[in-house]
Amino acid sequence: MSTTGFYWHERCFWHDQGAIGVFSAPGEFLQPQAASESPESKRRLKNILEVSGLIDELHVVKPPAASLDDLLRFHTPRYLEALQAGDQAQGGNGGDCAPFMPGSWAAARQSAGLAIAAVEAVALGQVNNAYALCRPPGHHAEADQGRGFCLLGNIPVAVMRARTLGQAQRVAILDWDVHHGNGQQAAFYTEPDVLTVSVHQAANYPLETGHFAEQGEGAGVGANLNLPLPPGCGLGAYEYAMERLILPALEVFAPDLIVVACGYDACAKDPLGKMLLNSAAFARMTAQLKVLAERCCAGKLVFVHEGGYSEGYVPLCGHAVIQTLAGSALGVPDPQNDEIAAWGYQALQPHQQVLIDGWRQQWESMHDTAL
Repeated sequence: MSTTGFYWHERCFWHDQGAIGVFSAPGEFLQPQAASESPESKRRLKNILEVSGLIDELHVVKPPAASLDDLLRFHTPRYLEALQAGDQAQGGNGGDCAPFMPGSWAAARQSAGLAIAAVEAVALGQVNNAYALCRPPGHHAEADQGRGFCLLGNIPVAVMRARTLGQAQRVAILDWDVHHGNGQQAAFYTEPDVLTVSVHQAANYPLETGHFAEQGEGAGVGANLNLPLPPGCGLGAYEYAMERLILPALEVFAPDLIVVACGYDACAKDPLGKMLLNSAAFARMTAQLKVLAERCCAGKLVFVHEGGYSEGYVPLCGHAVIQTLAGSALGVPDPQNDEIAAWGYQALQPHQQVLIDGWRQQWESMHDTAL
């Protein structure tokens, strides 16, 4: 059985965005309600690991918060100063749809610290693979602003630190959150030694990014791959995209570390996405990545928790992923897994296949290689 690190901290659950519901700010006709990005889905994931006993098979770590030096590798001083000032006042908004209340600066630094520790431990061979239960999430945060519930770029901060310290050189980042991973894309858009891949619902959030044509810039041309799947994609489309394009592209890149931006909002129960995945789909994708990582980078694989807003279903998806990472027999039943799989249009649809095949052909042509 492999050693799987599990990185978490209670401080992350204390991040508060205010009573904004699914909106970026309260309004005259918006009855106050808890923010969609609440601690509950993450806390319930931690709880189900405790109740199933799986957490006892993990190497549990509560690491320190990220230092300012670590954050400055990605973020601008002006932005970090604005976050601290807002935190010391009555709260604020990190940018686009990233509100926060006092205490969020500490939570965000702690969240980035989880990603840093997980990446370092895997890169140095201290654990085989790892899962960081980060909150607030990070994959939308950009160098000079927060976006989409994200204040700090957890993965860019962790990867930049690891590369600076010589812990890893060629890093592949796969983002399967239902929203485009614009933060990782922006962070490494000109970097040829970091492959960023995002499979997401087309034109969900952010509206202006995530197109297939965005493939990098300068020396980084060809090191950014977006798969904007049409709304309604389910098991067949995701499986086909993984097998036909995502996994081959990762293997050809030959990374020495793979990092997954692990959002669960592509699940069928999510209020902010329109995809149809069940918990078994997330487990299957995790298993595929484990096999690939063993072939290309000694199994070095890190999962960083991102979105996912179904308080009841995220824990089942997360447990399935962590169980697969750990190679454990301790599963929990998903009472809706088979029902979701039986829904209509779960099979690969013709228009989905045409789209994915077209992307594969263009990617092969651009890289002058067969996948």
